[in-house]
Amino acid sequence: MHPRNRLAAWIGWWVGIQTWTLAPAAAPTAASPSFSREVLPVLSEFCYPCHGPDEKARKAGLRLDTADSAFLKAESGKAAILPGKSHESELIRRIETQDPDDVMPPPRLKKSLSLEQINTLRQWIDAGAVWGKHWAFEPPIRTSAHRIQDSGWARNELDRLVLQSLESSHLKPAPEAARQILIRRVTLDLTGLPPTPTEVDSFVNDTRPEAYERLVDRLLGSRHYGERMAWDWLEVARYADSNGYQGDSDRTMWPWRDWVVSAFNNNLPFDQFTLWQLAGDLLPNANQEQTIATGFCRNHMINGEGGRIAEENRIDYVMDMTETVGTAWLGLTLTCARCHDHKYDPISQRDYFGLFAAFNQTPVTGADGNPQAAPNLELPSETQSTERTLLQSLHKEASQRLEMAEIQKFPRADNQPIKTSEKFQELPKEIQEHLAIAPDQRDSGRLDKLAAHWKNSDAVYTGLLADLKGIRDRQSRLNSAIPKAMIMQDRKEQRETFMLVRGLYNKTSEKVDYRLPAVFSHPTHSAQQNRLGLAQWLVSPANPLTARVVVNRFWSQFFGIGLVKTPEDFGAQGEKPSHPELLDWLASEFIESGWDVKHLCRLIATSATYRQSSAGDPSLYERDPQNRLLARGPRFRMPSWMIRDQALAASGLLVDKTGGAPVKSYQPSGVWEEATFGNKRYTQDHGDNLYRRSVYTFWRRIVGPTVFFDATPRQVCNVKPPRTNTPLHALTTLNDITYVEASRALATLILQQARTPAERVDLAYRRLLCRVPTSKERRVFLNAILRYTRRFEQDPTAADSLLEAGESRRDRTVPSAELAAYTVVCSTLFNLDETLTKE
Repeated sequence: MHPRNRLAAWIGWWVGIQTWTLAPAAAPTAASPSFSREVLPVLSEFCYPCHGPDEKARKAGLRLDTADSAFLKAESGKAAILPGKSHESELIRRIETQDPDDVMPPPRLKKSLSLEQINTLRQWIDAGAVWGKHWAFEPPIRTSAHRIQDSGWARNELDRLVLQSLESSHLKPAPEAARQILIRRVTLDLTGLPPTPTEVDSFVNDTRPEAYERLVDRLLGSRHYGERMAWDWLEVARYADSNGYQGDSDRTMWPWRDWVVSAFNNNLPFDQFTLWQLAGDLLPNANQEQTIATGFCRNHMINGEGGRIAEENRIDYVMDMTETVGTAWLGLTLTCARCHDHKYDPISQRDYFGLFAAFNQTPVTGADGNPQAAPNLELPSETQSTERTLLQSLHKEASQRLEMAEIQKFPRADNQPIKTSEKFQELPKEIQEHLAIAPDQRDSGRLDKLAAHWKNSDAVYTGLLADLKGIRDRQSRLNSAIPKAMIMQDRKEQRETFMLVRGLYNKTSEKVDYRLPAVFSHPTHSAQQNRLGLAQWLVSPANPLTARVVVNRFWSQFFGIGLVKTPEDFGAQGEKPSHPELLDWLASEFIESGWDVKHLCRLIATSATYRQSSAGDPSLYERDPQNRLLARGPRFRMPSWMIRDQALAASGLLVDKTGGAPVKSYQPSGVWEEATFGNKRYTQDHGDNLYRRSVYTFWRRIVGPTVFFDATPRQVCNVKPPRTNTPLHALTTLNDITYVEASRALATLILQQARTPAERVDLAYRRLLCRVPTSKERRVFLNAILRYTRRFEQDPTAADSLLEAGESRRDRTVPSAELAAYTVVCSTLFNLDETLTKE
């Protein structure tokens, strides 16, 4: 049969019927598979591309994403789904048929259901085809574990839910990790830095029953906690220090970054964290902190390329804000609904532009690529504020002196303007124009013109002009130096919002007002129809997604992977949770705690689940390589920013300073120049700025810092940073100046603080791995020290070349060959799998 005829036959069965009736759903007759967790994923994967929410993509008028449509039957009695009767359901017949003209999905799609998936659909239909929502669109239910045997292992309800799942899989939890491993794991997880040997000893020797809990509380109280937690949110927020696109102009958004660090350290409740960032400016009597927070929305890229149409830019910016909210708080792929109804989830194009309307009221025009485009907020430091006040006073005094001099120089009647003076009338028109401006309003250019006119005839007068110009110039320099961070603000005049055909800025269709997606229950009528109303709904009981989405990301910080493996997609195409009851319990607990982030982190970090050893039986690793069953502790390679911070801290190079303008550490020459066609030149910082924490590193969008591998480009919202493992990473950790210098610094430190080679190896191990080496490991490194010392004694030039890496001062009291040998050994330690991994 020709494809066109086959489609006609399908349409004829489904559409070419004069009378339709609705088949009532039968009551369940047997144990039914869960619609949301078992049936819907199958329908979404195989049926929704042609028979789902997207009306324009729908084939033959058949819709299988709603019960009303799926249960409809024709006069012939045929229906896609006939509750209680899978053998009479056309859906099952089409899936199982061997006829290539009838089988669904069509062979051309190269997709077919497994026998297990077919049986799931059959069992569901036979049990009554009870319909429901996608699991993520149902409110989270707080349930307790039952039927657990080893109740003594669990430390909280989190553990009991994990244990219930383990026991149902005939597994047992792993033993608790050794204390040295635990303190390293939790310190890296909560601060992004390794513990010091003193901190390790203190914890290992603490015999009090709640020693570990006290350790966690201390880490949660550290200001390094905020720096660690901020990193992941910066990637969610697409934070960078430049605009992006080819021009990639620099911008000043670091005050917002510092606000994020502070918000985590101060444990700002996550609901307030949400309100401030999306609508802090709309809060009653909004303060500076709440206004700075709205910079979250302005973190999008800004296009300053020539030829771009302003309105096209503006629409792009509003779309970015809308889609970022969809990813960060809802875990939904809203971008799919920009041009058409979503193909898999119940998000229509009208829903998309209903959310778009909330962000469509900003005064931003998109007219240029100004990296500090209004609205913005000046944020002078205390020193700058003091200097500004002083200069204002000096400017007033200098202006008054000049005004008095001009009254004498250009006599006129009392209180008459200078233009009435006869001497004024004798001056050239250009000079009259400059003099007509009041002294305190003249800019430097006018003052220069006046000074040039009288430079050879009136030294006193030109001296007064020079004094005022000097103050003006100082004010100008100060104003340029004061940070101006972009913020949110709404126009006074409401801007109308229209749906855009295929998402094109200049193809408008129906007018739409602010609205929430129809699939969600709506807030009360008193909710504001703006960004504030949206933010309030996001953290309200009416929204089933935010708490789940957020706790899933926090979970992945500790375990390397979320309970939902697809944090960017909680929709029908996303992965269902590995532990659905646990996810719902955590979401409920998070809400009931008042959206307390530190409480959630403490709950996870102190759980028996987290404290398990990551060592496991090889068969368990083979069965569950990603540890989705949670039968062992987390073990995964650290992100590159944490590896760098670990190296700086362990070597003693880390400069412990919080906040401020971004810094530029070591980077190979020519990287910026090549990526920007020579428009941007990298100027490396010096001194302390080379050793600041990674979170403060300058981030250029067009080419990120080269020291960070697996980093997101920060161009759009990203909630799932990549984690790969390739030999290319070793090119960085072995050869980048940061790591070579850290190796020399660590070598110098252990040479100074330990006496014998064995003690030095032990100290290096303790600073990096929080343990002493085994006798075999120690012997390997002692032999390496001897071998490398002999080699560098034979080649002193190679030793000196190695030791000159970096700007920190080299200890010249130590023989070059010896220091170089220890440097190579420390570099080897920095590159051990155990060093690069959280175990």
